[in-house]
This record gives sequence, structure tokens and C-alpha cells, in this order.
Amino acid sequence: MSSSAGLIIPCKAAVAWEAGKPLVMEQVEVAPPQALEVRIQIKYTSLCHTDLYFWEAKGQTPLFPRIFGHEASGIVESVGEGVNDFQVGDHVLPVFTGECGQCRHCKSEESNMCDLLRINTDRGFMLNDGKSRFSIDGQPIHHFLGTSTFSEYTVVHSGSLAKINPLAPLDKVCVLSCGISTGLGSTLNVAKPKQGSTVAIFGLGAVGLAAAEGARIAGASRIIGIDLNPKRFEEAHLLPFHLDFSAKKFGVTEFVNPKDQDRPIQEVGISLLILHEN
Repeated sequence: MSSSAGLIIPCKAAVAWEAGKPLVMEQVEVAPPQALEVRIQIKYTSLCHTDLYFWEAKGQTPLFPRIFGHEASGIVESVGEGVNDFQVGDHVLPVFTGECGQCRHCKSEESNMCDLLRINTDRGFMLNDGKSRFSIDGQPIHHFLGTSTFSEYTVVHSGSLAKINPLAPLDKVCVLSCGISTGLGSTLNVAKPKQGSTVAIFGLGAVGLAAAEGARIAGASRIIGIDLNPKRFEEAHLLPFHLDFSAKKFGVTEFVNPKDQDRPIQEVGISLLILHEN
């Protein structure tokens, strides 16, 4: 058991006090995990456009003060009552679309939209008791997506964690629980391309590259990448992670730039398929 288990942990967190205003590094208090909750020490966190969108509070209900962040990696510090799948020291990724494991969606092969832990951007408190685990001088600070990784410590529902291999580099895998899983999962679990099939992917950012990887794993013979930036096909990008994220490395076999075409890209795609079949 962790020496800090059951105790309030003071730590640093980047707090958004108002919409669109700079985040402020604050000393926050992180309460112990309650039943079916896990407190984790965040080792690395990255920035997703979703964080930016809700920080700007454009087109949704503002909820401040708040600790944003949902792409991260960390280590379990302590667990609450009833948590059996995780123990102190486990390496984990917070997941903003969790799985309770019991509802109709979790038991279905066609959906992961858990009745309990599906994404809810308006919820700023924990499900267990409707309270926050973050506070500053007694003032509650709202959670975000059930993860709030812009903090040195955070508390999440145990169904919103994925255990990973402790040998995996935490500074790299922090991006896996959002954009990568979205693209990979969409291909393997929803599109389900057959062996030898042709797949077209629009946009070769993190999600698109992950979709390409899923198509490669599924055995697609042709993976057509469609993007306005030709450099994404051959060159590494997605810095500052310093990863060789060229589309070719992720299985993309052909590249199409809509700017180079004089027809709608859908017609170009159909022509490519006809040529392939003939």
C-alpha cells in the first residue's frame, strides 16, 4: 500500500479559472479515491484540441474553474474500496470513454458507449458521490471528462483506466488513449475491412494514421491516404513527440492530394478503385 493512501495529496495543477483565460499553475489538494476509484500520479500529459475547445467554451455550457486534460500516462498511487483490477504501481492510461463492464453497451460487440461512463463534457464531479476530488482552500475544482490530467495527481473511476505494459515508454504512450485508439478502433471494430480490401482515409493526422495502422493490421492491400499536406506521406510529423509518424510507416500505400485534382475527390477515389479492379 502507498504511504500516501487515504491521505489528501497537495500537488501542482494547471487550473482554468475562466473561459479563454491562461491556465494558472496552482497548489491543489487531491482527495483519496472513494469506492471504485483510483488515484494516479500523472507522469506525462499531452494537449488535445478537445481540451482547447472546452477551454474556449464555444458552443457548450461553461464549467469553471476546471482542470482539463485527458491524454496522459501515469502510475497508480492508491485504490478505493472495491477496486480489484488495479494495484499500487500499475502503469495506466486514463480513458475518457470508460467501461463499467456490466451495462448493455459494455456487453455488446457493437458499442462501447457505456451507460455509466460514456463521455460527458458537462459532468464536473465524480459519479460516486457527485463531489470533486480537487480543491483549493476548500473550493471545489471541476473535473473534465472524468480524467483531468493537467495535474500531478488525479482521481478517476476504475472503469476509466487501461493497464499497460510497464516497459512501455510513458512519454510516448500518453497519446494512445485518445486519437490513436479512436482511429485504430474505428477501423478494427467498426469498419472491419476484409483481408485484401482497399481502404481510403481522409486526413493523415494522429487519428488518420491510427486508422491506417488498423487497416494494415486487418490486411488491407491498398490504403489510400487523402490529405492537403503532401509532406505527411513521406516525412515524419506530429512533433514534439519526435516520432516518425510518416504515413508510409503506418501502411499507407498511395497518396492523393485533392488540390491536385480537377474533380471531386470522391470521383477520383472511384476511378482509382476501377483501375485497381481492372
